[in-house]
Amino acid sequence: MLIVKGEELVYNTTVMLIKSIDLSSNNLEGEIPQQIGSLTLLGTLNLLRNQLTGNMPSIDGNMYGLETFDLSNNRLSGQIPRTMASLTFLAHLNLAYNNLVGRIPLGSQLQTFTDPSIYMGNPSLCGVPLPTKFPGDDTFTATNAKPNNEDGSDKLWFLVSMVLGFVLGFRGVCGTLLVKKSLRYAYFRFSNDTKDKVILAIVLKVARLQRKFSHV
Repeated sequence: MLIVKGEELVYNTTVMLIKSIDLSSNNLEGEIPQQIGSLTLLGTLNLLRNQLTGNMPSIDGNMYGLETFDLSNNRLSGQIPRTMASLTFLAHLNLAYNNLVGRIPLGSQLQTFTDPSIYMGNPSLCGVPLPTKFPGDDTFTATNAKPNNEDGSDKLWFLVSMVLGFVLGFRGVCGTLLVKKSLRYAYFRFSNDTKDKVILAIVLKVARLQRKFSHV
């Protein structure tokens, strides 16, 4: 039974509709049921300050709405499930003071948590953002830097293609004029006609200005 916004709600056959579980500061013992990871509408899971043991529950990818996840101050062991990286809406995470081991999973959402205190109290835990780095973190950083190098290569190839396109286009035009005598004559005739028209337009403009200022 829960009281939400002044309304009493009883969950029995509709347990899948639960949006919040807060059982913090009790003396709960034993393992966290793995079935809790199938609550697709769960937004808050708060089990801090208990005596829970065993592994963390495997978070199902369907728990896309989970925003608050706090299992701190328990006796949990094992590794952090890799499926944690799929929680795209997770805004609050605290796994401090357990017995977790291994590497913190790499994922777009987990990398937004830069405060190491949410993992403190787990001496065998390593990886970003903890001071104890995992050997593969350097490789991961180099992999992340790879797209930047690829961007530089793309820009270089783009400039090379532009230059080659200009050279080939210019060569095509000039080569055609050199080979075809009739086109060469037509080109120079067009150039001369254009030049004459421009000069004539300039002369007429200057003459009009001179007449205009002579009457002032």
